[in-house]
Amino acid sequence: MSRRLVPPSAERRPDRPGPGPVPPSVLRSLDLAVLRRIESLIPGEHLTLQVGGGTELAMIRPYRPGDDVRHIDWNVTARMREPHVRVHVGERALTAWLLLDVSASMTFGTADRRKADVAEGVALAIGHVATRRGNRLGVVTAGAGTQRVLRPRQGRLGLLGLLGELRTEPEADGAGATSLGAALRRMAGASRQRGLIVIVSDFRGPPDWEEPLRALRARHGVLAVEVRDPRELELPSVGDLWVVDPETGQQLVVNTSRRRVRRRFAEAARAERDQVTAALRRSGSDHLVLSTQGDWLRDLAGYLRRAHVLRRGTAPSPSTVGAGAPRPAEEAAS
Repeated sequence: MSRRLVPPSAERRPDRPGPGPVPPSVLRSLDLAVLRRIESLIPGEHLTLQVGGGTELAMIRPYRPGDDVRHIDWNVTARMREPHVRVHVGERALTAWLLLDVSASMTFGTADRRKADVAEGVALAIGHVATRRGNRLGVVTAGAGTQRVLRPRQGRLGLLGLLGELRTEPEADGAGATSLGAALRRMAGASRQRGLIVIVSDFRGPPDWEEPLRALRARHGVLAVEVRDPRELELPSVGDLWVVDPETGQQLVVNTSRRRVRRRFAEAARAERDQVTAALRRSGSDHLVLSTQGDWLRDLAGYLRRAHVLRRGTAPSPSTVGAGAPRPAEEAAS
């Protein structure tokens, strides 16, 4: 008797609250929205030209020995007085890839949850939809340490692989800078069949990802989900504050009592995020911003439901989003 594979349950603590409830009813409502979004993202049709088992009729032809008798069209058979079978256009199973940022910067969070918790919820929601109807899901993790590539698998196996990766905590502080571009190039080498790419990251670290992302977008539909924290865009007035880059360990002390420092930090942080938005737009990717504050699931569902009427390549205006990395702090303190 085979044992049922179940990934270890995630540890939930006040400092690791998780994504919050993701009701099955919401996942079912996301299903149609995601499929519509896929149709608008992926270049070309989602149907192959070969004939096979599908829902769209290709032709009706005379019966041949070996044909499946379940495909006999009895109305045509009665009219023609000869057995005829229905031949359908073969449907291609969708292959979706999820690039999950597991770098140390994803552990940051000052609102309802950490960025890693929001990323986990998004991955779970996309994963449930992407493994239905025979579709396949592959997972690539991006971090400073060993990076994983899970080949696409169907149904429960694909979802189990994703859940196993989600149970792994992001890297510890000081692990080093993450090359998102290197992870995208690995994904490009593995994703030979045209499909959907979903990137869940805070897009911090070396800006080496635009060109590989542009190359992926030439063949695949790409949805970039950027996760932010409110404290990443503005500093509170709390006196001297040590700001630490979680990936490199670099530290900087900032006097947040000075209004000029807080203003310069906010300007630098906003300019940095604007550069990310512009680069994603240039690559042709769809861009969704989610925050650690508020209901990320409602924002994700709302975006997917209305995105099919938006012009491809436009980015929704972020409302409650932010930043706290040392680069804007360095500009503010100088």
